Amino acid sequence: MQAKLKAIIGLGNPETKYNSTRHNTGFIVVDKLLQVKNIRLSEKFKAFFGKDGNTLFLLPTTYMNLSGESVIELVNFYKLRPEDLLVIYDDISLELGTLRFRKDGSDGGHNGIKSIIKCLSSNNFHRLKVGIGPKNPNMDLAAFVLQKFSKEELEKMNKTADIAKDAALDWLTLDMEHLQSKYNKKFF
Repeated sequence: MQAKLKAIIGLGNPETKYNSTRHNTGFIVVDKLLQVKNIRLSEKFKAFFGKDGNTLFLLPTTYMNLSGESVIELVNFYKLRPEDLLVIYDDISLELGTLRFRKDGSDGGHNGIKSIIKCLSSNNFHRLKVGIGPKNPNMDLAAFVLQKFSKEELEKMNKTADIAKDAALDWLTLDMEHLQSKYNKKFF
């Protein structure tokens, strides 16, 4: 019997002006995975897409608020179930340097997750949240998430993204309970 396909999806915005912004945290983590695995991407499913064995990689180019349009194309093409997906994205409610796996749940106010839930008609997909908080209380939320990391923050984000990359690889083989026990914490 053939092993089941799984997809690792990083959320972000496609233009280079969004590189190193808080909202592109999902892209940052998946980029590290792609480098380690030496995977070339093509444009497919309204995204940058790559495949390594039974693992699919997706970086939607639809912009954050329409991420679900890309995800549903991948899901329909490969006949994936929502639980075959790991979506990696930024979380404002978690401090920078913190990771949190979730089996399912609400969108938590994140427009990318909201779009995916809407397009899949399901919230039953796995998530790896990467902390980008705390938010500056004097700053608009959109301005904060689209702001580039400071030099110090970017160093911390890169270290956190290295751990998140390992966590995503572990997701391919470990159950959620083990993943949460190992990774749901503040690392830096």
